Amino acid sequence: MEVVYERCCGVDVHKKMIMTCLRTGKRREIREFGTSTKALREMATWLESASCQIVALESTGSYWKPIYNVLEALGLDVMVVNAQHMKAVPGRKTDAKDAEWIADLLQYGLLKASYIPHKEQRELREVSRYRKNLIQERAREINRLEKVLEGANIKLTSVLKKLTGTSARHLMEGALTDSITDESIEDMLYGSAKQKSSEILESMDGVLSPVQKKLVRAILDHIDDMTLRISDMDNIINREMQQYEEAIGALDEIPGIGPESAQTILAEIGLNMDRFPTAAHLASWAGLSPGNNENAGKRKSGKTCKSNKTLKTTLVQCATAAVRRKGTFFRAQYDRLTVRRGANRAKVAVAHSMIIAIWHMLKFHQSYKDLGGDYYNKFNTEHKIAAYLKKLLELGWQLPVPIAV
Repeated sequence: MEVVYERCCGVDVHKKMIMTCLRTGKRREIREFGTSTKALREMATWLESASCQIVALESTGSYWKPIYNVLEALGLDVMVVNAQHMKAVPGRKTDAKDAEWIADLLQYGLLKASYIPHKEQRELREVSRYRKNLIQERAREINRLEKVLEGANIKLTSVLKKLTGTSARHLMEGALTDSITDESIEDMLYGSAKQKSSEILESMDGVLSPVQKKLVRAILDHIDDMTLRISDMDNIINREMQQYEEAIGALDEIPGIGPESAQTILAEIGLNMDRFPTAAHLASWAGLSPGNNENAGKRKSGKTCKSNKTLKTTLVQCATAAVRRKGTFFRAQYDRLTVRRGANRAKVAVAHSMIIAIWHMLKFHQSYKDLGGDYYNKFNTEHKIAAYLKKLLELGWQLPVPIAV
């Protein structure tokens, strides 16, 4: 095979140590370094002095990130590769042999680099993912709160839509202080809840024990704290994503995608679509394309592969919201697929269409154009009419006899 890099280095990454193998022609030099910043700088200095052309890192958890940052800051060419793409031969595995194997594959150009965005976008990703985790944790806390209230036979969620509203919060505060009466409940309700005061009073007729009151107070405080932290993350993201405002506005036009979802999507994929040659490449990287599993001419399970979890879950959530809007292409696509493929697979297909549209919008700076809810009815109309007529005849419907004039 042709040698692509005359001087290259393979790095086997661990939490407390890294094993490196520098290939210079047919010569190999193996060294072990620590993972402190000082040790990483020593490794980078060694590679610079050896005129190393490129470094390949194994994408192990988050341990590769500080190594990548140090090498990137010093101007060394570095790539992160998927560990599954370069598994060593079983029975011959050591840290040194892993580093040698990575260096051998790299020297002959057999490694495929993972997509690593620039440092500013990586930091933006961390903030966006932290906000998403906070929102998920707050939702879990709200579910815990509802569970405790149900245990005390307080059926508040049977009357009100959510526990995070102003009326629900005042009612829970009143339940903790035993201050809910026929007279005081009117002052605790706001908006449309005032029209259901009698039902709400009946739903609040439960018994909170002293221990349950302490638990409810702790959960409410936790929810308030996470709400404040989410607000702080929103401020950081809004400030750091000012250059994304135009793209956020464009993505907001897509059914099912709101400003926060648009921020999360752009934090994951960025604005430059040159990294993805086609929309299919981006869809595959997002884990929304069918997998390839064919043997002896027979196609087996085509389930999607593992990928960017944050991007994939966000797009599926957006697809879930999009299919609720009638008269759109996404709703038509969902209705067409859900009958024979199921609701979950249909939503993934809608998310796949979303990421295809996003690629075209960012690549060519186009606005979103909905194809309409009647998009699939525009094809093979004669065949569809014949099929529907055949079905009607099977059900006993008869063609009307024309009246002679």
